[in-house]
Order: sequence, then structure tokens, then C-alpha cells
Amino acid sequence: MKTRHKRLAIIVSGVIGLSVAVLLVLDAFQSNLVFFYSPTEVLEGKVKIAPGQTIRIGGMVEAGSVKRSADGLKVDFVVTDNNKKLPVHYQGLLPDLFREGQGVVAQGKVLDGNKFLASEVLAKHDEKYMPPEAAQAMKGGTFQPGTEMKKP
Repeated sequence: MKTRHKRLAIIVSGVIGLSVAVLLVLDAFQSNLVFFYSPTEVLEGKVKIAPGQTIRIGGMVEAGSVKRSADGLKVDFVVTDNNKKLPVHYQGLLPDLFREGQGVVAQGKVLDGNKFLASEVLAKHDEKYMPPEAAQAMKGGTFQPGTEMKKP
């Protein structure tokens, strides 16, 4: 092989290797993306959720909806955005700040289109903070990614 052909082979194999590495990184990012939705978006079918896809829902824990099992590890509650209500089942320890009437974000899977099986529950950390997506959903609008939210 001539020197010119060797250089060309090295360049081509380097480009192919780099392309494969980029594709693997993009695939890893895609499989780890978790989107945030309001209960209204989930229940009205406004979002396309693949079976078994992990998503996040957020809103307020409805007052009087928290039902705990005898061992305290299984909890059923309702998340609402003041429009629609989505029942949530969670098994595990809840955050200390979790309570009725407070904001919550739950990560998990939708079952039968109208029930949510949570694998993780996050509670907001103070009285004034709410994720922009949840605040927009609570106001009845839909959050548009990439748009700037006005601060109060």
C-alpha cells in the first residue's frame, strides 16, 4: 500500500469510529430522557406515550386523597392540575415534605391510560418554588420548551 492509501484508510476508519461513538452517545441520551406532563395531558391523550415508557407527571396532591397501607410503604394518592385528576400508586418511602395540598412530581409509568405507577416521588422544597412546567400547567396553559417563563 502506498503512503497515501494508508493515510486515507486511517482517516476513513477514524471518521467511522467517531460516527459510531456519537451514535452510541445519542442513543444513551435518548433512552434516558424523561418528559414532564400534567395530568390533563396524560388523561386526554395529548401526548404519545409508548407502552412501558417512563415519564414524569406533576401537580398538586389532592386534599383527602392520600391512602397509606398498614405497613406505610404503599401509598395511593391523586395528583391534580386543577383540571383533571390522575390516581398514583407508589411503593416506598415518601419524601418528608410530601403532604396533601403540596406540589409533587412523580416519575413512573402510565397503566391502562388512567392510573400512574410511580417509581419515584419528589416533593417541592419550599412554599414559593414550583417548576415552571408545573406552574404553567396549573394556570391552564401548556408549557412550551424553549420559551422563557415570566417570573413573578
